[in-house]
Amino acid sequence: MIKSEKIFNISSSSEFEKTALQVFRFQAKNNIVYAKYLKYLKTDINKITKITDIPFLPIEFFKTHKIVSTKKKEQLIFTSSGTTGMSTSKHYVADLKLYEKSFNSAFEKFYGNPQNYCILGLLPSYLEREGSSLIYMVESLIKHSKNSQSGFYLNNLNELVKTLEALEKTNRKYILFGVTYALLDLAENYNLTLNNAIIMETGGMKGKRKEISKQEMHKILINKLGVKTIHSEYGMTELLSQAYSKGEGIYTTPDWMKVLIRDIYDPFAYVETAKSGGINIIDLANINSCSFIETKDLGKQFDNGSFTILGRFDNSDIRGCNLLVQ
Repeated sequence: MIKSEKIFNISSSSEFEKTALQVFRFQAKNNIVYAKYLKYLKTDINKITKITDIPFLPIEFFKTHKIVSTKKKEQLIFTSSGTTGMSTSKHYVADLKLYEKSFNSAFEKFYGNPQNYCILGLLPSYLEREGSSLIYMVESLIKHSKNSQSGFYLNNLNELVKTLEALEKTNRKYILFGVTYALLDLAENYNLTLNNAIIMETGGMKGKRKEISKQEMHKILINKLGVKTIHSEYGMTELLSQAYSKGEGIYTTPDWMKVLIRDIYDPFAYVETAKSGGINIIDLANINSCSFIETKDLGKQFDNGSFTILGRFDNSDIRGCNLLVQ
């Protein structure tokens, strides 16, 4: 078993590759569903010598199977959002401290200590259901901010605006995590200039509004809220790590997470830098589940390893986090 300290202390690409291969061999042996998938593909485990050789598990398996690499009983089950009649993914989390270590470490890497901010959550569609990994994360960040003004707002935009205005008067930094349609409601119904805000959109119209491109949505929010840029969080139920964008829809991963862009027509081949394709994600924090996920997201990657989201494959369920077709 690979210790979590090793995962969160990765400091080079070679160290990442070595650890990822160790995690792969561990999960190929201990994850029943993944092992069956590898057997179906006639994968010779001993011939996997680099991460691009690793077969990635299609994300749909989280809707139909229990994807675990441990015999420990789950402490919590995270579930994806979905409209009526849509099947949802389930992530059986055996070690919540691992998730907490992942999101806290990533947040500190990109934004610093939560105590430097007031943390606000405008996430009504997530709060209205159980099992949201995003709510779990933001709730923890709210707690760690140790700020009496930090908290969630369901649909009470008037109260949120009062808090925003108070924070602006005291010149206090704050981060507003918001689902897309709720942020647009805020922007269109109030006259605000948020000089001290980081607006962190988490994606999703949730059937409340017509889908628009991410560029158009960000332009509206920038113009209406008076901020210079819109930040974004890219995460999903099936993962325990998140990538962040500080603007322009360009995401960067923490050191224990990596994105690969596969060929649209051949899931076992990869495209050149800056060419579009399907997004494969390696999340080493997913040690107790599956760290190698073939998503239904389309994107492209740049030379420095950052990436952008272009949309979704056709005939895919619309996910709730940052998946607006562009």
